[in-house]
Amino acid sequence: MTADVLTDAAINRATLARQLLLERSTMPPTDAITHLIGLQAQNPLDPYLSLWSRLARFDPDAVGRLVEDRSLVRIVVMRGTIHLVTAADACTLRPLTQPVLDAEIGRHSEYAPLLVGVDLAPVLAFAHPLLAEQPMSGGRLRAALAERFGDLHPAALAYACRCLLPLVQVPPRGVWGKSLQVTSTPLDSWVGRPLDPSPSIDHVVLRYLDAFGPATPADAMAWSRLTGLREVFERLRPQLRVFRDERGRELFDRPDAPRPDPGTKAPVRFLPEYDNLLLSHADRSRFSFGDDRLRGAVGPIKGTVLVDGRVVAVWHSEHDRSAGAVDVVVEHVRLTARARSTVEAEGRRMARFWHPRATDHTVRLVPVA
Repeated sequence: MTADVLTDAAINRATLARQLLLERSTMPPTDAITHLIGLQAQNPLDPYLSLWSRLARFDPDAVGRLVEDRSLVRIVVMRGTIHLVTAADACTLRPLTQPVLDAEIGRHSEYAPLLVGVDLAPVLAFAHPLLAEQPMSGGRLRAALAERFGDLHPAALAYACRCLLPLVQVPPRGVWGKSLQVTSTPLDSWVGRPLDPSPSIDHVVLRYLDAFGPATPADAMAWSRLTGLREVFERLRPQLRVFRDERGRELFDRPDAPRPDPGTKAPVRFLPEYDNLLLSHADRSRFSFGDDRLRGAVGPIKGTVLVDGRVVAVWHSEHDRSAGAVDVVVEHVRLTARARSTVEAEGRRMARFWHPRATDHTVRLVPVA
């Protein structure tokens, strides 16, 4: 039987719906973070803007309290990058993504040669209880490792601990309105529960489709950086619906997943520098329109702007604290007069959220040549 074809517009709207970007959701933040399988969080406050763009009546302080009470944690998982995830998901995702971190050790240009032939078991056995007793910054951990393993390179050992131990970054890092240098402690001691001894990759792939589908195995591999996922999709094929895109590629999806009409209106959304919407597919064309001019934007890029579901602009904010003024600079291509007005309005709303202490919030649109 010939698979149904999904147009590029249909794929775009389907993914936006699952990403809570067609309309702001009323679900609680923890439910949204669970549904989205975490939020990328190298920049500690990026998840707050990701949630503001997705949720109605969003309270960033409430999310900060969830980080402080350990319901949410900051931990390295998908793609070897820091994510904000629920404690339960951390205990499932970290064991599943461990192969990615194992590989990172061997690829590191500086530390990999220094770790060849090193028995890391004693290092990990030393570091885990040390960090459980007292969360440490990278500098303090390196100093402790240097004292205990004087004949080895302390920075390389600390990097091995980062990759091989499931470490969370403790608050107030990642708490709205607060800051702290990266300070780490083991996940199991922080949340008071063990890691999942037998996490299901099949279940996580199904959740990936719920949040990012329709998708190919290559898309899921780009999201997670795990290999061998084609076999998982083939195993799941009997319970999935199969489509083709306009180029004939096979797409997998949950049978009852939302697939809105391709003509559904997609509102303007401001996204942070790192947002999994744009990092979780091998083929990112579902959100871009093939114009490379944005790569020539000259300002410091803080994030992207979606107009009609496509990336048509990048933005950053310029904050004059002495004057209490914030100017959001939007470098854009292909904006109609109506779209310009909508981008300006949403940009002012975003600026009031992102810079709540400022009293004057403006938006400046700059065409990219």
